[in-house]
Amino acid sequence: MEALRVEFAGDAPELRTAEAMVRQGLVTTVASPAGTAAVVGWAGSVHDRLAGAHALLGAFAPPGSEPPLPTGDFAAVLVYQDRVLLLRDEQARIPLFFRESEGRVSAVSTSARGLGSAAELEHRYFCRYLTGNMAQPHTELTPFAGVHRILGGEVVELSVTGRMRGHRLSRTGRTVDSPAPVADGSGPGQQLRRALEHAVGRRLGRTIACHVSGGTDSTSVALLTARLLAAGQEGSTGDLVLLAGRFGTGELAAERPYLEEAVEAVRRQAPGARPVIVDTDDVADFDDFLHHAGDSDEPHAHAFRAPFWSRLHAAAAELGCDILLTGCGADPIVDANPFHLHRLARSGRLREMTRQARLRAAASDQGVRDIVRTHVVQPALPLTAERITRLVHRGTVLGGLGHFTRPPWLRRGFARAHGYRAARVGESRFLFGRAPEQSLYDAANYLAAPDPLSWRCAPQNGFFLSHPFLDPEVIATMRRLPAEATFRPGRPKTVLREAMADMLPPRIRDRADKIPFNGPYVHGLRSHGDDLIDLCRSARHPLIAEMFDIDRLCQAVREAQLGMGDSASWDRMNGSLALVVWLEGLLDERSPVPAAALPVIAGS
Repeated sequence: MEALRVEFAGDAPELRTAEAMVRQGLVTTVASPAGTAAVVGWAGSVHDRLAGAHALLGAFAPPGSEPPLPTGDFAAVLVYQDRVLLLRDEQARIPLFFRESEGRVSAVSTSARGLGSAAELEHRYFCRYLTGNMAQPHTELTPFAGVHRILGGEVVELSVTGRMRGHRLSRTGRTVDSPAPVADGSGPGQQLRRALEHAVGRRLGRTIACHVSGGTDSTSVALLTARLLAAGQEGSTGDLVLLAGRFGTGELAAERPYLEEAVEAVRRQAPGARPVIVDTDDVADFDDFLHHAGDSDEPHAHAFRAPFWSRLHAAAAELGCDILLTGCGADPIVDANPFHLHRLARSGRLREMTRQARLRAAASDQGVRDIVRTHVVQPALPLTAERITRLVHRGTVLGGLGHFTRPPWLRRGFARAHGYRAARVGESRFLFGRAPEQSLYDAANYLAAPDPLSWRCAPQNGFFLSHPFLDPEVIATMRRLPAEATFRPGRPKTVLREAMADMLPPRIRDRADKIPFNGPYVHGLRSHGDDLIDLCRSARHPLIAEMFDIDRLCQAVREAQLGMGDSASWDRMNGSLALVVWLEGLLDERSPVPAAALPVIAGS
């Protein structure tokens, strides 16, 4: 999906933006005597996108300046008289790509497919993609040869004729809206409450939709949104829509009382809030899989879940919402960090590590050995741990298949020829790093949110998703809290419950867990499993047969239908199926149809 495009064909760049997305406020263009900025998404705050774009343009105007990136969900092109800057925020929600050859960039776009050629694919990308569902956003590789990704937090500088001048990556720097700790004596809950209120406030628009499921996370975001709107704070007095999917049958029907209580609590804060409850009993994973997986800009590992989200987002679009807030990311961000055990072991505090592992085991259905293996041994030796697990579970295709091990249906020759080993090493380092307790936050940023669907549907929906729990200020707040403040046996998300104690209904505040979203997946595999197998067997793209042992992949689908495997192995299978459909879509030569574009002249 192409929101903006820059062509370097002469002495000056030609910048164009999608007219419809400009009208919707999804693309903001501003100009000053120094130059022109085109910002996709928002920088600083949603309700004042113009000010954010002007601030971004002014901050980078002095040559050689390296200001911190503002908080936001944005990709931007800044065109000055002597240079062009390409940049993305650190959370990397909005994509940005460039086509480069021999040090010269010929075009920039928010669509990799719009820059690439279906006849020239980058096989190394597919190995990286197949290591796990977090691979796409944190590697510069794209499916197309010669097309590269601007990474989250990266600033790339070009000459006005497209010559590469350099780039910098500022992942470790503190962002503009992430203040240093305030020594005011406030407790952990108060600190998180303040950070979360700021994060929600930055995301308030004219008509705000909030996902509400009846859980602690989404209810907290909706309650804070309602309170801020009712008080007229953060410069916004917008309307509030409460968006929820309701199941009347199956396990998920038990969530209905929590959902109703959450909606009632929010409406006490903002009586004008409008509940939009969508009946989703007839929605199953893998519905219309050819559309959701085949039309995306890149392979989308979670395309199987798109039918549910599409149903909800279409309802929000009909009401004219310009932002949709979710509770995504709270599980890893505001809960006790389990990799704290790894830090204790790494520093030689084995007795304390054992004590805390026993406490965790007592509060869960895992044993001490399971806790230590998962949070101490596996992060230290991730590839070895997975290899041993795979050997123990021989006999099935899905058994023992974790995040990094080569799936049995990926042909060994293809994996060797195109760097699967290097890809899995890179993925394991990203997921765990030298300090897994810190890598957890980066990994959570890419795992938690269904953003590729949001991005692809933005032109017809008129909004992007945004996730307050993944805000840099919230992450920074949780990072600096001591482990003893965040962990309480049998009470997950202790700090969040403390932060929202005065607002959350007791029934929601005290619940320890939610019903998993397994029903739509099981239903989807039972309904569409045969079609998925037929799709694999009839695939025409030559790369599919070169890459996959189709019989083994079809066997994996059969095993998943029977309930074999686990969430990690199912993720590997789901991603492979999405890749098959995506490659098949390339054969139709359906390159993205460019939207009506507005030319933007630098300095105008």
